[in-house]
Amino acid sequence: MPERTDLAALITGHSAVIEMINSGDAGLPVLTQLLRVARSAVGAASVAFVEFAPTGGRVIAASGNAKWMIGRPLPASDPVTVCLLAGPRVRQVRVDHLPGQLAGELAARGLRRMIGARAEIGGLTVGSLHALYADGEDAADPEGQAVLGYVAACIAHMYGDQSGLPVHGDGPVVAALADGLAVVDREGHVRLWNPAAAQVTGRSSAEALSRPLPFPLPPSGQVLDHQMPDGRWLRITSGELAGPGTQRVVTFRDITDQQRRDSERDLFVAVTSHELRTPVTVIKGYADTLTDHWESLTDTDRRQAARVIGQRANELARLIDRLLSSAIDGRPGGEPAVPFDLGEALRATVPDLPADLRHRLVLALPADLPKALGDRHSMATVLTELGTNAAKYSPPESPIEVTAGTDGQTVLFRVSDRGIGIRPEHVERAFDRFWQGESGDRRGYPGAGLGLYLVRRIVEQQNGWVSLRPRNGGGTVAEVRLPRG
Repeated sequence: MPERTDLAALITGHSAVIEMINSGDAGLPVLTQLLRVARSAVGAASVAFVEFAPTGGRVIAASGNAKWMIGRPLPASDPVTVCLLAGPRVRQVRVDHLPGQLAGELAARGLRRMIGARAEIGGLTVGSLHALYADGEDAADPEGQAVLGYVAACIAHMYGDQSGLPVHGDGPVVAALADGLAVVDREGHVRLWNPAAAQVTGRSSAEALSRPLPFPLPPSGQVLDHQMPDGRWLRITSGELAGPGTQRVVTFRDITDQQRRDSERDLFVAVTSHELRTPVTVIKGYADTLTDHWESLTDTDRRQAARVIGQRANELARLIDRLLSSAIDGRPGGEPAVPFDLGEALRATVPDLPADLRHRLVLALPADLPKALGDRHSMATVLTELGTNAAKYSPPESPIEVTAGTDGQTVLFRVSDRGIGIRPEHVERAFDRFWQGESGDRRGYPGAGLGLYLVRRIVEQQNGWVSLRPRNGGGTVAEVRLPRG
């Protein structure tokens, strides 16, 4: 690391970040650039950012030699998570003194010192910034620690502005904190604005008082659901306030999560009916043809009809299985994790894949791949879903490459395509249930939007993790990592 904190690199890098924001960039690209700036300024081997939600954390961005952690979940009960959320906002710790699997993997890679800085909004932790140092490197001095605290505060500001963050839909920033309360006069100007109103809307009392409400005012006694510019939904009610003058009392609360659940329910019904209708219609059409015109059909026509019925029935069975799997907790089959040959499991899956997908797969699996720890049978579902997703978003007949390897602590395989690629801000949203339908891609790329959601659930139930990233030269790379057996 440099002899002292490189403030010139900080200022120059931060100026570039501001230019990105002014040019319209937001979310993960800006966050990743901030991590590069922090790493250069404090001379760390790598810098990573963990986003926290009520259920735990997840590494969403990294710079340096910690990029392998991107997508890694940190459950709320993980010792590292507990450590990150406690104590001073900026602190230095010895990684090799921490319990837990992740700490062990970092220490095994020689990253034994860490400075963590929490990103907080009003006492609420939205994430944690981490500078990691290799053996023989001195960790940042107090000046460098102050820099990391500053960068963490900048990231928190991005969350407060909803600038493409949080990455996860269930992040704490969009969660309702309490009901807001306001009193407005006859001109519609705010006369009272309680602390909860400031929390729900992001407008302080100074910004709200003597100004119009930042949302429509419903008629007295009525309820209005209104979407704010940042995408959040508020449920607003109003009533006449007793006493002299014409004043109204307004209450409002964040119903974003409820709106999301309602939207998912409606989307589930729409997707299910649409996806089931197509194969059922085809099966019924060919079955009716065989029934009504059996004698006039040639043997070739009959075999073709039977073949189509079989193909569509397989599609129907697979769709039903995915729908059921998305609603059931637990590892498929309920089997305990055991060492297994990942390469053999992937090869064994290929013959059972749909013919059009099977012919496009190009396998490059090393013979000496170490065993992985998990559920061998579930790899068939994982490879099928990742391969199907790659085929859907890439040109017909273009190759889909399946490669594998190990880094010592994990065993991994990658599915790479040469398709339309994935934008950085979508690498996490793609794993949301039904997200495809919400993204507006359904017309060009039909599907239930469940494949990647199921893959992440299956892999994480085996203490692994999965991530997406753009492929150099175009396309997308899906990477699955499992503990080494």
